[in-house]
Amino acid sequence: MAAVREGLPEGRYGRGADARADRRLKIIGLVLGVLALGGVGWFGWHSVAGTDVSGEVIKSRAVSDQAVEIHLEVRKDAGTAAVCTLRSVDKDHTEVGRMDVTMRDHKKQVDTVVTMRTTHRGETAELLGCKPADQG
Repeated sequence: MAAVREGLPEGRYGRGADARADRRLKIIGLVLGVLALGGVGWFGWHSVAGTDVSGEVIKSRAVSDQAVEIHLEVRKDAGTAAVCTLRSVDKDHTEVGRMDVTMRDHKKQVDTVVTMRTTHRGETAELLGCKPADQG
């Protein structure tokens, strides 16, 4: 029967195996494209709509061999509580202190000065990161 079909015009007696395979590939490609577009859209919306908290250490100074004073500025959504993790290092870049600072102020920008206790004299303070307080 295959020998009889070879000489006939293409498409006259139904679709060939190649046409069916092409149609399946187009459907699979369309479904995968829609899923990828949905995933990118969800990720973009989630990252834009999520609560963003950022901060920076304005300045720090050693007030004694066991304490560092840190001026911290945090930007967040109004009404959101934030937690920022700070650390202090000595002249050899060894960590000598670490603390979490929670800001429950309802303002969008919070400036605060905190004193961190250290095990040795801290040369500088670093902000390791900030996040909303409700994120574990």
